[in-house]
Amino acid sequence: MSIPLELEAQILRHYHVEKWRINTIARQLRVHHSTVHRVLAQAGLPRVGAPARASAIDPYARFIRDTLERFPTLTASRLYVMVRERGYRGSASQFRHRVALLRPRPTAEAYLRLRTLPGEQAQVDWAHFGHLTIGRARRALMAFVMVLSYSRAIYVRFFLDARMASFLEGHVCAFSAFGGVARVLLYDNLKSAVLERHADAIRFHPQLLAFAAHYRYEPRPVAPARGNQKGRVERAIRYVREAFFAARHFTDLADLNAQAHAWCTGFAAERACPEDSTQSVAAAFAHEQPLLLPLPDDAFDRHERIEVRVGKTPYVRFDLNDYSVPHTHVRRTLSVLADTERVRIVEGASVLAEHARSYDRGAQIEDPAHLQGLIEHKRAARQHRVTDELIRAVPQIQELLVRAAARGHNLGSIIAALQRLRQGCTVIELHAAVAEALVRDVPHPNAVRLALERQREQRGQPLATVVRLPEHVQRRDVLVTPHALDTYDQLTTVEPDDDDPA
Repeated sequence: MSIPLELEAQILRHYHVEKWRINTIARQLRVHHSTVHRVLAQAGLPRVGAPARASAIDPYARFIRDTLERFPTLTASRLYVMVRERGYRGSASQFRHRVALLRPRPTAEAYLRLRTLPGEQAQVDWAHFGHLTIGRARRALMAFVMVLSYSRAIYVRFFLDARMASFLEGHVCAFSAFGGVARVLLYDNLKSAVLERHADAIRFHPQLLAFAAHYRYEPRPVAPARGNQKGRVERAIRYVREAFFAARHFTDLADLNAQAHAWCTGFAAERACPEDSTQSVAAAFAHEQPLLLPLPDDAFDRHERIEVRVGKTPYVRFDLNDYSVPHTHVRRTLSVLADTERVRIVEGASVLAEHARSYDRGAQIEDPAHLQGLIEHKRAARQHRVTDELIRAVPQIQELLVRAAARGHNLGSIIAALQRLRQGCTVIELHAAVAEALVRDVPHPNAVRLALERQREQRGQPLATVVRLPEHVQRRDVLVTPHALDTYDQLTTVEPDDDDPA
């Protein structure tokens, strides 16, 4: 943990000039004695005026120094084991203090100030901004950040993941906001850009290469451990955290992105340009924008594509949720094409289903036509569907059915009776009635009905129970118009014979 430079200066002055002991410095400056030891070890200077005392480590100093010159990053704990094997019997804490004095200091590296031409370069990176809870899912809130290196214009868009589809969507939105594309885009060594890297040998993500070819820019990764090469986007992310996201209130992701867009084109664009403090970022961007590459006329297919296997039920699993498909395509391998807004399930060139994408967890996103087709095809699915709807509305119904099955009751009639009761009451009333039936240990619809009646009586309302008779009983109550009996009299009337005399 770092301490202020002023405190380090005080420790060194009290130690070298005032000749204070380490514990005295720690007590007077209200710091831990290990902090004082560390500051003195980092300074690497012996105490002024103090006589050099012999140490048990002195015979091993040459060995330690030679080893650290060959292996500068070797830890003190490993060196301690090595000198113990060579006869050292001192304490580990004193040894670590001496190693800190003997360890060679890295040479300070100087960096050139990087300047770019207008429209030449942009820098891209992801940034993590905590999590959002959506239904039963806890999603990472990721910010896609692109900054133009010359004007320092910033584009920010938030996503609920860092998938390739979101990565490319962020690019497209940034290009549209800037009205063009920089000639070179710098990337950190993130998996969305670089799949594998060995020294200078780089294997880019093939979809990113196709995307870059479509927009005619050059993707260029920065060197490992070289944060200065993409310092503009790093500072932009810090600026977003401090000037935009801190203490920000928003209702959902769309509201957050709307606020981010207004901030990028307003407050962030009005700040002074770091390259030229005499003008704003908006003025520098107005000079840079005409020099950006023009956008292509056609859009790039940036959908995420995965192969999925449909099981016995007509659903495919994608990103923690289930999406319905026609029941005629169960037990098949289909393809899912997903972007940030929609999910399409296709087989070859045929689109079987299209749904709005859900970021919940364990949700069932359904097309009523898919389920209706299954219900009409298989009557047994209707009962299971009603059961699922009942349990989804009142989860305690599942416990009631388990107890009823253990006692040998007919589950079909129980489910039908509960469905009729549900049509005549609210979910809250049914939930309380089922809970009361379970407490009384009477897993039967009659107990639920009686509980509903007591609820209605307490409120002074009659029970509105919907009774649905079977079809053959309903047909008995059909109004039948009686036939006129005059036609029967005509049957007994004798018509005169033509041969009889009149």
